[in-house]
Amino acid sequence: MHKIPQSVLVVVHTANLEVLLIERADKAGYWQSVTGSLDAEDEPLIQAATRELFEETGIIADGEAIRLLDWQLTNTYDIYPVWRHRYAPGVTRNTEHVFSVCVPDNTPVILSPREHTRFAWHPWLEAADRCFSPSNAEAILQLPNYAGNCPR
Repeated sequence: MHKIPQSVLVVVHTANLEVLLIERADKAGYWQSVTGSLDAEDEPLIQAATRELFEETGIIADGEAIRLLDWQLTNTYDIYPVWRHRYAPGVTRNTEHVFSVCVPDNTPVILSPREHTRFAWHPWLEAADRCFSPSNAEAILQLPNYAGNCPR
């Protein structure tokens, strides 16, 4: 089964703009935010973001204390050649839909060892520098404009 070239990116952060990064299991040194493809062409984006957040970090977006914020922002980029085999023949571009979620300090993180090996919290500017993905780094740099979803 081929991956759908539509994905979500979820920037996980605290009220103080500490950003969670997770290291890919298949590429040591590749740090990123939560990301993943839609499971079906008609999967609602918010559902995909909620699912990926839980699968990759164990964090549950309950819609109340922890709410996903849809930035209504998309990035279209070339799929890295190393990962193109996961898509249908001829598919070379992906459209990514950006979300963020503000979590309380000390929120437990439970990684999916099949996907990620380590996690770390970094100040937002440092987190942007550590990301291997330019669109992920750009989203983190825009985080101060979208950080209003933090519970007060």
